[in-house]
Parts: sequence; C-alpha cells; structure tokens
Amino acid sequence: MIQVHSQALNRNIKVDRVIGQLKGRPDQPHLIFFAGIHGNEPSGVIAFQKIFQEIEEKQVPIHASVTAISGNLGALARSERFIDADLNRLWSTNRMDELLKGTLASNYHEDTEQAELLDLIKPILEDNSQELYFFDLHTTSVQTQPFITVNDSILNRKFTKNFPVPLILGIEEYLDGPLLSYINELGYVSFGFEAGQHDSIEAIQNQKAFIYHCLKISGALSSEGWNSLQDFAHFVNHSGHKASFYEITHRYAIKNDEEFKMNPGFVNFDKIKKGQELATSNGKVVKSKAQAIIFMPLYQAKGKDGYFLIQRIPRIYLILSIWLRKLKIDSLFPLLPGIQWMDESKKTMKVDLRIARIIAKPLFHLFGYRSKKKGKHYLEIKNREYGSKHELYTNAPWYS
Repeated sequence: MIQVHSQALNRNIKVDRVIGQLKGRPDQPHLIFFAGIHGNEPSGVIAFQKIFQEIEEKQVPIHASVTAISGNLGALARSERFIDADLNRLWSTNRMDELLKGTLASNYHEDTEQAELLDLIKPILEDNSQELYFFDLHTTSVQTQPFITVNDSILNRKFTKNFPVPLILGIEEYLDGPLLSYINELGYVSFGFEAGQHDSIEAIQNQKAFIYHCLKISGALSSEGWNSLQDFAHFVNHSGHKASFYEITHRYAIKNDEEFKMNPGFVNFDKIKKGQELATSNGKVVKSKAQAIIFMPLYQAKGKDGYFLIQRIPRIYLILSIWLRKLKIDSLFPLLPGIQWMDESKKTMKVDLRIARIIAKPLFHLFGYRSKKKGKHYLEIKNREYGSKHELYTNAPWYS
C-alpha cells in the first residue's frame, strides 16, 4: 500500500494495487477498471474509493463482478507520469509475447508494475464464459470536457455510442503499446476515458459519472440503483453533447532530443486554421498543416505526444463502414498488387507503398484496418473486427 497526494482534495490517500472488488455470479458481466496507469492522474483511484463506499452505504445492488485496479503504484506515490518508461506504452504484441514466455529482460521500474497487472488480469482473460469489459481512466494536462478514446471496432462503437461525450477513433494508429489496445486485440470491449484536468475536482466527479454509466449500460446497475445515484451522473444529463465520432488525422511526435513547447491557451476541440502557430520545436515555430480540431495538446513535463489533430466523421461514413465490414470484402485485398497477408491468422496485411500507392488510408479505415509504418516502403495494417468476441455480448442490453 502507498500514499498518493491529491491536489484536488488537498490530502493524502492510501492506495493498494486492487482498489476494490465486487463479486457477481459467474453468468454476470465482469467489468475491469484501471486507474493511475499514469502516476500524475490519481482522479480515477479517488473516484473508485468513493464509489465503493457509496455502494456499500446505500446498499446499491450490482449485478456483475467489478474489479478496480491501480496502475503504476510507484509513479502514483511520486505524482509523476512514470518513473522509467510510460506504462501505457509497454503492451505491444512482441513485448507481450516475451513477457508471457518469461523471456523479457527487465530494464524499467514499470516492468514490475506491468508483471503485477498481468498477474491480475490473466486469469480473467482466460475465462471466456462472461461478458468482459475493460476501461482505462485518465486525465489530461489541460482542462477539457470529458471524452472517450476507442479502438475502431463495431463492438466498441456499439457500446461507446451510449455515452454523451465525444468519441475519438484511431488513436491505436499513432501510439505503440497502449494497455487497452492489447486487450482489444483479444476481442473484448475496451476503451479509455479522459475525465478532465489532472488535479481538478471536476475530473473526480466525471470519473464517478463514467463508472456508474458503465455499470448502467452493461446491465450491472438496475434502474432503481441508477435513480439512487443520479446525483453523480452529471455529465450524462448536463454535458450537452451527443455521441459524436471523431478521427485522428495527425500526431506531432516529440523526438528524444527535441525541446518542444506548446503555445499557451489551447484546449481540446479548439478549431485551428491552416498555418496557425501551435508550438515551438528547438526554438522554431511549428504551424498547423491543415484546418482541423486540436486534441490533447501537451502541457506537462513528460510525454512524447505534442498534440493531435482530429476531424469529425460523417454519419454516412460510419454506416457504410459497418456494412462493408459485415460483407468482408477486404478479404479480396490481397488479390491487389502490393498487398499480402502477414501470416495465416489473416489479421494483418503488408502493403508495399511502391506498388499500392493509389490505396489511401481512408479506404483501409472503412474496413476497420489501422496502419503502422514498419519500413521505408511498406505499412502493416491490422484489423480488429475478425477477433471481436461478439458472441459474448449478444444478450447484453446495449448490443442490439
């Protein structure tokens, strides 16, 4: 157990690896929440401590298993994003293969944290008899309205469209090794929630509202229980937003030796113009290359993501993508020149950019593929649709 300082509450709180657990029946859903994966983001930990206390005091019936887990305990104790390495960038496929085989060389403090997290979730992942839901609670360095970041699969879209907050698709295309991207590739509903600025009271309130809403959508919280907790669901009733989907179009990646400084005053979802000055890099001005919406501008000491640019996705595009994925026309892609399957699992394709230049990213996105540049001349594109475990969720109240 460690002590974590909350600037929002102006006091220290005691935190353990498992914040709390509720045990449901084997045939009921299991909701797994992660908080404090980044050590300077304690609001999710605080919110869950309050929630378990409220559920017990009000004797609210929960029809599910719930597990709340603290992420980076060492960094939480120091109120730092991480100690040696970002714990939310260590869950890449190759690294996880080594970790599961026991061949991973331990170089970071976060290696121990990751191994302990894996020990907790591995038995859960090995049980395929329940609906499993995984949520990662975060905050940002700048004040923001709540939003969700979600890997683009039909399964994730079905669940997240029930939240009245902006929904950001495609972050997995720009980041290597997020925890929930690893879990999402295993086929389960999983996504991240950003509740507001790190040290604000509003972030704690938003975390609580989000958690209760997850319980409600999954069927874990009855209408009677929900009505008794309406005080805590303020963003659900007062956010003023519908579940609009956005897509990331650009990421400014900070190099190891780069001195990057964001210009002051930007907040999430600000509209920016082409050519607008956004930041400085080694003393030189960084300008926007397009008219867009700015997303997650960096205003903290640690981090490699300077900022992202996003755009709203038209509804017709979302509908078309669902039909195309159901028809599985993408199985014909390897018949085109310059495209081939990476292996027999047929989850990842290799695209030779010297041959298949006419095929644009938006086409791949329609079919659920997200790309990573793996060499000078080729991309790897990966699809999560085929691995999605729809069969686990068909009886869930939100699925139809």
